[in-house]
Amino acid sequence: MLLKDLLPNIPSEMNGIEVKDITCNSRKVKEGYAFVCIDGFTLDGHKYAVDAVKSGACVVIAERPTGVENEVIVPDTHKAFAVMSANYFNNPSESFKLIGVTGTNGKTSVTYMLKKIIESKGYKTGVIGTIQNMIGDESVESVNTTPDAYGLNKLFAKMRDAGCQYVIMEASSHALDQKRIFNLNFEVAAFTNLTQDHLDYHKTMENYLQAKMKLFGMCKTAVINTDDEYSARILDQLDCESVTYGVLDRSATYSANGINMKPDGIEYEMVGDYTIKRMRLKTGGKFSVYNSLCAAVCARQLGFTTDEIAAALEELEGVKGRAEVVPTGKDYTVIIDYAHTPDGLKNILSTFSELKRGRLVCLFGCGGDRDATKRSIMGSIAAKISDFVVVTSDNPRTEDPVKIIDDILEGMKGSKTPYIVIENRVDAIKYAIENARKDDIIVLAGKGHETYQILSTGKIHLDEREVIAEALAKA
Repeated sequence: MLLKDLLPNIPSEMNGIEVKDITCNSRKVKEGYAFVCIDGFTLDGHKYAVDAVKSGACVVIAERPTGVENEVIVPDTHKAFAVMSANYFNNPSESFKLIGVTGTNGKTSVTYMLKKIIESKGYKTGVIGTIQNMIGDESVESVNTTPDAYGLNKLFAKMRDAGCQYVIMEASSHALDQKRIFNLNFEVAAFTNLTQDHLDYHKTMENYLQAKMKLFGMCKTAVINTDDEYSARILDQLDCESVTYGVLDRSATYSANGINMKPDGIEYEMVGDYTIKRMRLKTGGKFSVYNSLCAAVCARQLGFTTDEIAAALEELEGVKGRAEVVPTGKDYTVIIDYAHTPDGLKNILSTFSELKRGRLVCLFGCGGDRDATKRSIMGSIAAKISDFVVVTSDNPRTEDPVKIIDDILEGMKGSKTPYIVIENRVDAIKYAIENARKDDIIVLAGKGHETYQILSTGKIHLDEREVIAEALAKA
């Protein structure tokens, strides 16, 4: 493909350059590739321009001179990479209706609920997100919540070629800030909530908010949770049509009334658009009300009826690692959940605290090389809501696990809630199972769908379901 067909407004002498492929990773450059210099969070691609040319790059796209021939200077290489990637795959996102979901918590659940609703009417649907990417029923491994621009458009192309009519994607704050989804057009974009997370990257909640806001500059209709404290700020900045939803805010376009929470699910009335419809789900917790309401409102904007939405949600079995009940055959309950933020941990523990007949046991840790300020907050939340806490490791990465645990324990000082520290997560889970009492609810928080643990020595296999089964076999 000619460079002029990949990137508009380039110098005329560059028009005839034939490009075989595109990359922003100098280690992947081959003969005839275009290399795009991305100034990232940890590395600056401009430093590798010479190496890229030595490896066969036919052109370098940069924001400043790098000293190589066949160099094109652009104002923003992040945007250039997104445009080039879309053009290289013949703009695949234009072939289907695109829905984006952003927010700190709930993104994955909302996308899977929407997938269920849309597919219930026979439409082939793609999903891009944290747990996995899906093309219809085909599962494709997910590395990042939102892939880079090239990987995203490559995946879009596969979805287009497979006949997908709708694609639902989680839009992470990192991806939005790094313009990985620049220039896409979303039919509907939803905002779930904004709570403390990723401050190691964004530094402030204001920066975090503004990163999320970028999604709504690319959509026809915004679906906003007005129960969230940041919703007013978002609505004030919108240039597109907006529809709101809420549980507490009765003035929202759609609201949830008559909520009935049970151990095995929830029921509520979805009120809005001159209709009232009873919704029933097989997953519990108030967060499930918010997630399902968000998905339902998005579906309404796509033209689905409330009857179609309610029928689909009632059939949904749940999402892996999201308030997932693990079968044990015992007189206690084990829950696996992805909660890894203060708000996420508070939500999952509060939900099951209301349903408990015995103790609520919380097992959790915090990730290394990530926002350290939330560790003591999560420790405080666990101690306040739980009856017993098992403090352990999550994904320590390059940090000392003991240091991370010490940070968590700072937030538990002064609490009378009993706890134990077991650094090894496998041993911690086995301890929780071996010491379970009748009617206990044991919440394993943080890993959710993940089947691995990231240590300083690398990634190892760790599926909490397998650990639970092993512990039960020895009980």
